[in-house]
Amino acid sequence: MVMKSAIEDDDAGWGLGIPEKMKNNANWVDITHEFKGACKELNLGELLHDKLFGLFEAMSAIEMMDPKMDAGMIGNQVNRKVLNFEQAIKEGAIKVKDLSLPELIGIIDTCFCCLITWLEGHSLAQTVFTCLYVHNPDLIEEPSLKAFALGILKVCDIAREKVNKAAVFEEEDFQAMTYGFKMANNVTDLRVTGMLKDVEDELQRKVKSTRSRQGEQRNPEVEVEHQQFLALFNRIKFTRLLLTALITFTKKETSSVGEAQKLVVQAADILSAIHSSIQHGIQSQNDTTKGDHPIMMGFEPLVNQRLLPPTFPRYAKIIKREDMVAYFGKLIERIKTVCDVINTTNLHGILDFFCEFSEQSPCVLSRSLLQTTFLIDNKKVFGTHLMQDMIKDALRYFVSPPVLSYKCCLFNNHQAKDYIDSFVTHCSRPFCSLIQIHGHNRARQRDKLGHILEEFATLQDEAEKVDAALHSLLMKLEPQRQHLACLGTWILYHNLRIMIQYLLSGFELELYSMHEYYYIYWYLSEFLYAWLMSTLSRADSSQMAEERIMEEQLKGRSSKKAKKKKKVRPLGKEITMSQAYQNMCAGMYKTMVALDMDGKVRKPQFELDSEQVRYEHRFAPFNSVVTPPPVHYIQFKEMSDLKKYNPPPGSADLYLAASKHFQQAKLILENVPSPDPEVNRILKVAKPNIVVTKLLAGGHKKDTKVLPEFDFSAHKYFPIVKII
Repeated sequence: MVMKSAIEDDDAGWGLGIPEKMKNNANWVDITHEFKGACKELNLGELLHDKLFGLFEAMSAIEMMDPKMDAGMIGNQVNRKVLNFEQAIKEGAIKVKDLSLPELIGIIDTCFCCLITWLEGHSLAQTVFTCLYVHNPDLIEEPSLKAFALGILKVCDIAREKVNKAAVFEEEDFQAMTYGFKMANNVTDLRVTGMLKDVEDELQRKVKSTRSRQGEQRNPEVEVEHQQFLALFNRIKFTRLLLTALITFTKKETSSVGEAQKLVVQAADILSAIHSSIQHGIQSQNDTTKGDHPIMMGFEPLVNQRLLPPTFPRYAKIIKREDMVAYFGKLIERIKTVCDVINTTNLHGILDFFCEFSEQSPCVLSRSLLQTTFLIDNKKVFGTHLMQDMIKDALRYFVSPPVLSYKCCLFNNHQAKDYIDSFVTHCSRPFCSLIQIHGHNRARQRDKLGHILEEFATLQDEAEKVDAALHSLLMKLEPQRQHLACLGTWILYHNLRIMIQYLLSGFELELYSMHEYYYIYWYLSEFLYAWLMSTLSRADSSQMAEERIMEEQLKGRSSKKAKKKKKVRPLGKEITMSQAYQNMCAGMYKTMVALDMDGKVRKPQFELDSEQVRYEHRFAPFNSVVTPPPVHYIQFKEMSDLKKYNPPPGSADLYLAASKHFQQAKLILENVPSPDPEVNRILKVAKPNIVVTKLLAGGHKKDTKVLPEFDFSAHKYFPIVKII
């Protein structure tokens, strides 16, 4: 049916004027016959494009009343009557008092499972709020269940607040919407923890009264009751400890982090007892209408179906009870790690801590707790240090610029102070953003690292200008000192780290095809790591120069001979690791080129794109960076052209060169004192690759057409090459 308006015009009706026209005296005309006739004129696959209904609207539209597309239809497919909390109490389908111990244990365990499913990215309406008891805890008369229902609501509320505040989640990580449910806001946190403690004390008395006494004949029924009381006691205690730990994280004092750590350690000790008593709780029957959602007293998976937005049905698979205990164990370990961040005092250490923590792919709650522990509401690091001071300390540690040296004339110079303070203030936001990026999930991190390069490119430009201004000031006051490329070196170092991380994370996320490996490894070994090593060497020599000046000044004042101590170079380990990484990348690059020469790399049939298009797409974010200048595809082809060598190397020469690079990496890493797990992981790749490349250099399986395998199980960035 269509409305034929009294006012005839062509395009005016397409805009927002339709409601106005509908107020006019409109007469409706049936156009079904004409519409079907017009449809016949369209060929198969042809669509009529309309201004108000294009392809985007067609893709996001849902077909109403179709169970596959309309989430609201699922409720109509079940044979049972879907009751809310009040209706279920009225009809006697749910108990609010005199619950048996197995019922309480089963309800609590299923609630824990729902909580974890929510933390893994599903909506509250399909997880925690499928438990009818949390809809209105005031109606519950059973003290332990009432205290638990309020406790779980508080845990959800604080977790939601922390995740929202940290802002390191995406739609696939977490759903913060509460669908209008009350999150026990009418009861204070202290009151809820007090209620849980009262229930806990009461249960402890019952545990003691039912335990076996020496020389007494044990009644099996009393023993089972004792085990059930103990199981319930442990679950209530665990809820209280988890809630108290989350409340402690909301305090601004640094000491509260230590308190939280003690609480989660206590919670971890209870988990084995919870795991061993899972069988004491009533088990859920699976919902036959929709997969395996637990159906048991107090739970109704479809109670909130009408609250869900009209979208494609998203099925929330509630995790199993055994997995729930294992998940809590891992969550507690991650929270313990988060608490360790306050022991890290310098900015570089904090950045490394965030990188290492992110490598474990932690859950959204632990990532958020780390962010909110690092930068408290008052915008101070750990609530005590100014970000500007942290940046100044990082500069002193890395490059020792004269302007930040107490013995330098620039230290108290007003103009120099203004320059450095302005620069450090401008650094604060990009560095806070960089740390925040490490709180996102691994895939989103890569996108965001590509974008933050633009901010660091601006900082690089400013750093060079400030260096030049401070150098000209210093020349007038202390001609023997220099202030060249100090701040610039530091920003360049961070720029290079971001670029390297951006490229390496592509291997972890499995974004690159085999035929692309060679130019990614080339860019890393020949370009980025080469720049990083020269930057670190420059920073190291700058530190040494500053130390010499300080020693000379001290010598002038003191007539006694000072004992020379062998100083540990702060950047020594990083220079060593960069050399190892560079050799691993160079080894992989030469291996890939040699495999390609032997016809052992599968290449796509380029039709709509080419290698150049793919290359430029891979390195597109680097175009915003001035230093180091991006290497364009034509430059790359010229620089990596083997024909410039006389004679050009064959595949055997390249395999041999690759094995030398792997050998060099192995030698470097074996000399590292007290090696960390990363060193051992690289060695696990370097050793077999030395053997494989030597075999290939000797012509091993040269004629086989079977493609090599790349095994990334030992290391995320460097594969073990396997020839089958």
